[in-house]
Formats: sequence, C-alpha cells, structure tokens
Amino acid sequence: MIIELGHFALILAFAVAIVQMTVPLIGAWKGWTGWMAVGNPAATVQVLLVGFSFAALTYAFVTSDFSLKLVVLNSHTDKPMLYKVTGVWGNHEGSLLLWVLILALFGAAASWFGGQLPDTLRARVLAVQASVGVAFYAFILFTSNPFIRLATPPFNGEDLNPLLQDPGLAFHPPFLYLGYVGLSMAFSFAVAALIEGRVDAAWGRWVRPWTLAAWLFLTVGIALGSWWAYYELGWGGFWFWDPVENASFMPWLIAAALLHSAIVVEKREALKAWTILLAILAFGFSLIGTFIVRSGVLTSVHAFANDPERGVYILAILGIFTGGALLLFAIRAPAMQAKGVFGVVSRESALVANNLLLAVACFVVFIGTIWPLVAEMAFDRKLSVGPPFFNAAFTPFVIALAVILPLGSILPWKRGRGATLRRMVPVAVLALALAGLVWALQTGRSLGGPLGVALGVWLVVAAGVDLGSRTGRGSVGSRLGRLTRLPRADWGKALAHGGLGITIFGVAALTAWQQEKIEVMDVGDRMTLGRYEIVLEDVRRVQGPNYISTLAQMHVYEDGRDIGILPAEKRVYPVAQMPTTEAGIDNGFTRDVYAVIGDPQQGGGYAVRVYIKPFANWIWGGAIIMALGGLVSLSDRRYRVAAGARRKRPVPSGGVPAE
Repeated sequence: MIIELGHFALILAFAVAIVQMTVPLIGAWKGWTGWMAVGNPAATVQVLLVGFSFAALTYAFVTSDFSLKLVVLNSHTDKPMLYKVTGVWGNHEGSLLLWVLILALFGAAASWFGGQLPDTLRARVLAVQASVGVAFYAFILFTSNPFIRLATPPFNGEDLNPLLQDPGLAFHPPFLYLGYVGLSMAFSFAVAALIEGRVDAAWGRWVRPWTLAAWLFLTVGIALGSWWAYYELGWGGFWFWDPVENASFMPWLIAAALLHSAIVVEKREALKAWTILLAILAFGFSLIGTFIVRSGVLTSVHAFANDPERGVYILAILGIFTGGALLLFAIRAPAMQAKGVFGVVSRESALVANNLLLAVACFVVFIGTIWPLVAEMAFDRKLSVGPPFFNAAFTPFVIALAVILPLGSILPWKRGRGATLRRMVPVAVLALALAGLVWALQTGRSLGGPLGVALGVWLVVAAGVDLGSRTGRGSVGSRLGRLTRLPRADWGKALAHGGLGITIFGVAALTAWQQEKIEVMDVGDRMTLGRYEIVLEDVRRVQGPNYISTLAQMHVYEDGRDIGILPAEKRVYPVAQMPTTEAGIDNGFTRDVYAVIGDPQQGGGYAVRVYIKPFANWIWGGAIIMALGGLVSLSDRRYRVAAGARRKRPVPSGGVPAE
C-alpha cells in the first residue's frame, strides 16, 4: 500500500507543478497579486509530495520488497543496509526521483527564503523552476516509473552493481545532483530576468548564493568521485577524462565562471548579458550531462542506463529549455546594456579574462567528449579521445587561469594602478625561486613538477597577501583585529583560491613524480621500488557479507623502517558475477604507497602492482578547502539580507514594476 501511495504522491506532485508553472506566471503578467502568491504554497506542497514518494521507494529498498521491479534489479537480502539505502539512487529510475526531489527542494527554498524578492520576479522564478519539474515528472511517470510491481515476485534480488557498493559512491551521486539541480535555480533566475527585461545589481546579488551552493555541491561530488576512482578501481588514477567525469566537470567550470561574472553584475552592473548567458549554459551543460549518463550514446563505467529512447526524451528537454532560453536571450539581450565602464588594467578585466578561460576550457572538454559520437554519426568512424588530448588541450587554460586569479583578486574596480600589481612581485619571485629549486633537486627533468610548485605557491601565498591587503595600515595587533572582522566572503574567496593552488600542485606532483612497478610475486617474495620494499606475506580467501575476497597482506618498509601491512583485495560478487579491486593504501602527508593484487598466474604467484604516489592526498585536500571556501562564503550574512537593502517596488495593474 505504501508503494501505491508513493506513486500517487508523485502524480499529485506532477499536477501541483503544472499549477505552479502556470498560475504565478499569468499572475505576474497580469499584475494579479493573489495569482502570484500561489507559487509559494505550491512549491511547499510539491516538495512534501515528492519527498513522501521518495521515502516510499526508500522503504521498499530497506525492507527488501521484491514485489517492486526496481528493488529486484538493484538490491539483495545479503546487501549491507547502507547499500540498500543507496540502491535507491544507484539506478536510472531511483536517481531520477532523487533529481526531482532536489529540484522541488530548491524551488521550495526559493519560496521560503525569497521574501525580499520583488513579487513578480519571485513568481516567475518559481514558475520557471516548476516548468523544469514538469518535464522531469513527465519523464519519470511515462518512461521511467520506479513503482512498477511484479506479478510474481522472486525470492531475492539481482544485487546492486558492485562498483557502486562503496561509501564514496554512496554519497557521490547525491552531491552531484545537488550541484546539477542547483544550477536550475540560476537558470530560473536568468529566464525570469529575461521575461521581466531587467538585470541589475540586486539580481546579481540574488543569483550568487544559488550558484555558489551549486558549485559547492559539485566540488564535493566531483572530489568524492575522483577519490572513489583512485582507491576502488585499482588503476591508481584520480581522473581519466571519462565522458561521465566530464559531464560533471563541464557545469562546474561554467558555474565557476558564472560566480565571478555575477560579482561584476552586482558590484559594477557590467557583463549583464554575458552573466545571463552563463546561467543558461550552466544548466544546459547539466542537462547534457544527464543525457550522457542516461542515453547510452557514450559508454562509461558510471553510466546509469543504456536506452536511446530515453536519451531522445532528455534531448528534447535539453532542446526545449536551453533552446527556448537562448531564443529569449537573443530577443532580450540588446536591452541589457552595461552601465559600468572599466579600464584594461582593472578587476573587471581580470574577471572577463577569467570567464573567457573557463568558458573556452569547458568548450574544449565538450568537444573532446562529444567528438567520438559526432565522428560515428557523421563520418561512420569509431574514434577514441583519451587523456593525452585532454591533458594537452586543457592544461594551458588551467595555467593561464591560475596566473590571472590572484591579480583579479587584488586589483581595484574600474581602474588599476601599477603600485597594486607591484605588491605581487615578491610572491612571483618566491614562486619562481621555489620552482627553480625543485627543478634542480628533482630526479629527471620533468617540467610538470616545478610548474605545479610555482602555480601552487603563487595561488596560496597570493590569497594570503590579498587578505592582508584588506586590513589597511597600523600595528600588527590592529591589523589582526581587522582581519578577523573581514566579511566571510573574503575569507571564502581566499580559501577557494588557495585550495585550487593546492589541488594544482597535487595533480602536477603526482603526475610528474609517480613511480610504478609490476611483478609476479609468490608468498614470501620481495619487491623494491625506490626507498620502499614490499613483502607479500600472505594470500587467503575471505568470505564477505555478499562477496568472496582474495585478500593479500603486504608488508611495507621504507629505508628499512616498518611502515605496516597493506591489505589489498580482489573481490567477486556471486550474485552480480562481477569482480572489483580494493587497493591497499598507506596514506601519508607527502606520499601514498599503493598496492594492488591481481589474478593468479599460470606459473604460480600473483600479479602485483605497486605505486609510490607523491602528494596524492593534496589533490582532495585542496578540493576540500575549495568547498570549505564556498561554504564560508555562503555563510556571509550579506546573503541572508535583502540584496542591497533594496525595498520591493509596488506592482501597478499593468504588471510592470514601477521605477
């Protein structure tokens, strides 16, 4: 009965979304206050209904209700409880239900916390947000219903994909969805502003927290996915430029550009049309990611579904919303004239350069991701675009972006001066000096390592200099006092930029200085790699809760010093008939020792791979600091008050706000 109620609640949520899409929009057009007000309770009712629907599906997974087809295909009685719960979104249908739940939640949040918005703008934002929901409700109910019953339930299920039975993958999709769907709010604000024909500083202030929240969630989601790939897949990498990895990375890049562009709108009322365009493209790339994951047109270990018919539906959603918004943008953009004038050397110019680099970098990733599909459709050729292309094409933009970021932070608005830039000369000298020292001391002549050191030091130290420059002059005590009273957004920006520097250094160091060795080893054999010695002490079979494991115990010594034992596993899940690799990792501040046990060999022994990965954890440490910077910025009290302390303007009978 609970399942049927959950299905019925989903249908009711669909109906409420239709009301929310139409009534407030008509009210804003006609200037009818009562009709505009319908959006607020509709948004709340919608999130309650879809929340109940999601809870009903979760209940079915937790209780192993095998009368439900989705539970049969993605669960099993022997599965640990954590993965029974995460099995709800470890599939196409359940993940779509999570998608619409988050979509409704963001819409409700705009209703709950949007009291300072003008009535017409809030009504239009809620209506646009609901229109996206209507499309996805229809997609679920007509093509991907998660509540389908089986006439003859089996005694047990077919289990969840073993690769998804991991804590990293349990939380990775929800964070990504919070980011993907969070960008729908920026899209809704952009379309609502286009309908009203007005973008001003207040609009820039309103759209920033939603974009910041989406970027924050995307950062966490991408970092979790990268960390999972590092320790779970057994190949020792953290990023493979897989199509689904790129699907999450592209909106992240555009969201970062949108964040910086919205600052210019808020502070200087410039880049209005460009910011609106970025808001549309950010959500457009989220829909492109949804298409890649769910259509099956591009193969990936992360993909949910392989159904071209569903892909056509998502393609239609992408075309209607992105195409319709771009058409509206083409009509309205000429009216959005920028007011702020700025010089070549100014913060505005640096932020424009930042935006262009991020946008072009996203375009490069998009071309590399989609080109195999284009080549097959247009030229009937099967091509593969792999890491060499992405590394060569993407890296120059990252370098240029890292160089420009600190300059944009420290330059004044409108017109900069040479004295301001001279403040950064000692930072540049320090970065280049440390890079030269690393170049002289490193084994070999890799350029990547010293370059990563230079960029990392430049970003981290420059973030500190930027904070210090905001405290003015005076004694050390007075400056420290002013430092603690700086707005949280300033601290958040410094943390985010510094975290990016740490991540860039970690990526460069690991790529440049990684060591690897593969040998066939039997119990008692030793392998030497650099300063480390690895002894294969034991290999045995272990029965897990829902898998059978070949567990290898490897003793690691560094310059004769006992580090400890690394447990490396090769698991087989009997129900799914699928193997997984669990790497044995000794995490360190400056390096990881990473060991993988392979298959038994015909002549005896096991294939063993060992890596020494310098500064690997700095990659995710930097990502955590970036996300923390976003969280600190989001907590700035200026986001919780009226944008610019602007009062609502009365709405005359014609529906156009009075000037």
